[in-house]
Amino acid sequence: MDAGPGGGRDYPPKTPPPPRKPVSPPFPAPPRPGATGRLTTRDRRRVMMTGRRGVNWPLERQEWTPAVAARRVVGRLRAWGYRPDEETVTEVVSLLVRTAAADGGTRVSLHLADEGPRALVLVLNHCPGMAAPSDRVLRELAALGVTDCGTDTGADGRRLWALLDL
Repeated sequence: MDAGPGGGRDYPPKTPPPPRKPVSPPFPAPPRPGATGRLTTRDRRRVMMTGRRGVNWPLERQEWTPAVAARRVVGRLRAWGYRPDEETVTEVVSLLVRTAAADGGTRVSLHLADEGPRALVLVLNHCPGMAAPSDRVLRELAALGVTDCGTDTGADGRRLWALLDL
């Protein structure tokens, strides 16, 4: 009796072996002493938080956004166990959000972090190509009693921040 082609040993057909590991490209050569290399610089470092609690909220650019942002910040600080001066926190957050929203764009992001008895409130307006910020806002923040404050611009927009003692 004929078992078919190959004597029945090739049915079912064998699966092919797995592919071999692809050849990896060579590692880049280490820089030579005295050789000119490519220098990469950044406008600023990205915001990074480690070892602390933090939260952020994307906000629309609307007339009620500063009030909503202030309520969220006060509520979160209370949830974290702080007893913030609500009036000061509300004024600081409202000023930061109003300033960022006045720059244009459709959205603003609000970031909050705590460390010890302090809270950092940071607002980003997401409008690239902004001119250098004026120091008017910083003077207003200082008059509200913040510990520290700052502002800068980068490829992702203008960033304003204030550090509050709780």
